[in-house]
Amino acid sequence: MTGKTSTHGELALLLKNVGVSYPRRQGLFKSEKFWALRDVSFSLYHGETLGVLGRNGVGKSTLLRLLAGIIGPDRGKIDRFGCRASLLSLQAGFLQHLTGRENAILSGVILGMRRRFILEKMDEIIAFAELEDAIDEPFHTYSSGMRARLGFSVAFQADPDILLVDEVFGVGDLEFQRKSASALRERIKSDRTVVLVSHQIEVARQLCDRVVWLADGTTRAEGPAAEILDIYEESFGNPGLPRRPRSQGTSEQVSD
Repeated sequence: MTGKTSTHGELALLLKNVGVSYPRRQGLFKSEKFWALRDVSFSLYHGETLGVLGRNGVGKSTLLRLLAGIIGPDRGKIDRFGCRASLLSLQAGFLQHLTGRENAILSGVILGMRRRFILEKMDEIIAFAELEDAIDEPFHTYSSGMRARLGFSVAFQADPDILLVDEVFGVGDLEFQRKSASALRERIKSDRTVVLVSHQIEVARQLCDRVVWLADGTTRAEGPAAEILDIYEESFGNPGLPRRPRSQGTSEQVSD
């Protein structure tokens, strides 16, 4: 059972045969084109959570940068239908010589928030990060846990049309991990439009309406979370798993 009920309505995002390449050096004077994404196609609808799964090195991080508009495709087409996508990025823009409060403002602006909005939310940011006694201290005095707490607290205030989440369920100490995970889960379970990259099948099963499975830079499968996750789990025991016949009435896409 998924965290939300998806009824396919208005499109928020559409990728068609998208490819992204990088130059990869071969020797001193030669380089070759490396395709991090070769042929990726999927859709995202308003109000749903779409999970993205795949083993390491299949292009998930590249896909998130593409969806956020940080990079563009080298081939294929991406249509955002006027929607703004934002990556839930921790410690975006933090500078060592600034205070925690100053860094919170800077990071929020980088994530697309207005300065006035950040100032209005500052008390909430500080309280959630549990930094009441240290918020005006220089950032270089912060422990790694304090930095992670501030980064999550600022990023969590972002309110884009599409929220891109890259497996951030483990920030800070154990107590804060539980608090941040709970807050993030509640946001995902609401009517937000979310793309969630996760290595945890059970997290995807609980929170996602549909799932895209990436393999070798391509869309191996796209469809209802329960069905695609079952196929994905089976693939670990049989990497050469053949195509599973589609059920009647489902809209999943399965390709080799």
